Amino acid sequence: MTINSSIAHAAKNPDGSWRDPHDLLEHLSSVGTLAAAFAEQYGSGWARLAGRWHDLGKYRPRFQRYIRLASGFEADAHIKGEAGKAPHSTAGAVLATDRFGSAGRVLAYLIAGHHAGLADWFGGLEGRLGNADSRDELNEALAENPPAELLDAGDFKPDLRAIPGGKSGFSLWVRMLFSALVDADFLDTERYMDPDKFAWRNCWPVLSELARLFDAHMANVAATAPPTPVNALRADILRQCREKAAAAPGLFSLTVPTGGGKTLSGMAFALEHARAHRKHRVIHVIPYTSIIEQTADIFRSIFGEAVIEHHSNAESDPERENHASRLACENWDAPVVVTTNVQFFESLFAARTSRCRKLHNLVDSVVILDEAQLLPPEFLQPMLDVLNLLTQHYGVSVVLSTATQPALSTRAYFDARQNLRGLDNVREIIDDPDTLYTKLERVQVRLPPDWQARTDWSQLALELAAHDSALAIVNTRADARALWEQMQVHDKGTLHLSALMCGAHRSRVIADIKTRLKAGVPTRVVSTQLVEAGVDVDFPVVFRALAGLDSIAQAAGRCNREGRLANKGEVVVFVPPKPAPLGLLRKGEDACRSVLHGITEQPLARTRFADYFERLYHACELDAHGIASLLEVDGKELAVNFRTAADRFKLIADEDSAPIVVRYMGEDGQDDSIDKWLATLRKDGPQRWLMRKLQRYTVNLHRRDVAKLLAHGDIAEIIPGLFVQVSDVLYHPTLGLDPDGSPHGSTSLIV
Repeated sequence: MTINSSIAHAAKNPDGSWRDPHDLLEHLSSVGTLAAAFAEQYGSGWARLAGRWHDLGKYRPRFQRYIRLASGFEADAHIKGEAGKAPHSTAGAVLATDRFGSAGRVLAYLIAGHHAGLADWFGGLEGRLGNADSRDELNEALAENPPAELLDAGDFKPDLRAIPGGKSGFSLWVRMLFSALVDADFLDTERYMDPDKFAWRNCWPVLSELARLFDAHMANVAATAPPTPVNALRADILRQCREKAAAAPGLFSLTVPTGGGKTLSGMAFALEHARAHRKHRVIHVIPYTSIIEQTADIFRSIFGEAVIEHHSNAESDPERENHASRLACENWDAPVVVTTNVQFFESLFAARTSRCRKLHNLVDSVVILDEAQLLPPEFLQPMLDVLNLLTQHYGVSVVLSTATQPALSTRAYFDARQNLRGLDNVREIIDDPDTLYTKLERVQVRLPPDWQARTDWSQLALELAAHDSALAIVNTRADARALWEQMQVHDKGTLHLSALMCGAHRSRVIADIKTRLKAGVPTRVVSTQLVEAGVDVDFPVVFRALAGLDSIAQAAGRCNREGRLANKGEVVVFVPPKPAPLGLLRKGEDACRSVLHGITEQPLARTRFADYFERLYHACELDAHGIASLLEVDGKELAVNFRTAADRFKLIADEDSAPIVVRYMGEDGQDDSIDKWLATLRKDGPQRWLMRKLQRYTVNLHRRDVAKLLAHGDIAEIIPGLFVQVSDVLYHPTLGLDPDGSPHGSTSLIV
């Protein structure tokens, strides 16, 4: 490039010398080409033009002076775009509306948002486009005579009649275009700024290669599995999944009782379906962060490093992201992604660039929603809307995998507010689920003789102690602590599991439980419901506090799981001392009482779950935060509330909880790894590999409890939004973090 050429970015070589600057025309052309390729199936022309015009404002002299002199060629000049540092992201947006009128607002959303994220129209983008400074930005850029080929829209004609899903699909379509733009921008910037990192991208094996690894693994499993009736049924489930995979893409259900091998059979379906229909990746979505590691480990043991695991237990404040942390955010270009409901669905409704970046890679993928019954009712309607759009217009196949299929078909009620726009073309993979359930029935469920009579913890502890090995599952962390304390009278070796324990601690206890059960060592465990999803333990007796019917079924899946008992396992449902907290838990408990009232036989019969979920959903507001209306486009103005919808779509209310890194030192208290990682965090700041390490030592706590611990000096804020244990007695070796804090005067500073 010539010395007078306009610059997009500048960077130093490792030896400190300045490399040739990143030519602006080259950057805009490359981003346009890459964005168009990403959006090939749903709007390549829109994406190409957004890419070519997204940094048009960088032609203005103010930006060129800034990048050549004022910024010192800092890397973050591209990413931050703070006020006063030569704004440049509005010029292309104004040009788009000048050229194409109201249709140009689609491009304006993308271009104006490529740093700060998608904005609301009213109170946001509308005012910004009409601002005199924005007009000046465009005029100053055009005065520098950008290349004519850059400004030429060619044969592009904006056609809003071709939007995937029409008016109902507008907001998702804009987010998909936005994803194509911002990922292309990040990648082309990375290619210049960090060529070594860029060189590592797109080195993944294709799914057909992974299918061969999977087939070899499953052949080995079949050859070494004991010849039990349960294993024979698992093999048949696997066979059916493979045979049904040739079916046309769309919506599927995989209805298999707990312990039936859904995880691996679901992957078998996904790989075969991908092979038959040229899908590019498999995305396995899990409800709880607490179990994502073990599922990812299962797949990693088969596929090696072709698996990415994406969740966010220990992220720094997103408002303080920098160039390094944004580029480190996964864009889901791997062939196998294991993620959480939070990450998956919040990304689909996001406005931030780092969250939206991955969306275009959902196109032509297979998505497995594991434990689909745990989709939160208060967001159910917008979730179902987006699943319909993905399957109908973006080549996505979705598998609803669960032992207790929720009632997700369309329903209309006299009160229209209770209506559900559901999933109406779901095909079941299993030939005869009812027969399968009968064959896999391994437990006898004992219901309370009196639904009004409550069982106190001391009484339950006595019953639990009467069994050599038993599992008790309760509804809250406080209940788990109370029952565990009562068990100390009978068995001081009683184990405990709850989300007050960090992931490393829980994993160690779960491994200990499995080892003890396999060796026939008496094992009594008190747990919250986290044990009900993805934790493959096998007890002869399980006690379950009254809860939703799906939770009772999941608890039953931890009893006689392998069918090795001479008789059926025993599941005892009891009414705890206090009702479940108000909200979803209470509504689930009430719906369960209603469905099981007067029932004496087969309380977990498969046919009862549709009735249960209909009652549960009827008691809930299925779009409690008004997401669907916020994302409904105004046909005249193309007005959408992207930012407000994203802020409201929080499956876990960020403002209600905060992460605390605890000093869990291993079973013997001698493992000082956490201290080393915390020292690195203090010295070097957040790095993705380090934050992933810290995730395993993180406990989320309500902010009111965090504030109390902070005031008492039990914790400290190590980086904005992330706290660390200070008191050396705050973390109990069995119970985990004590939300009430350490006894007064017992702290010792360790940070």
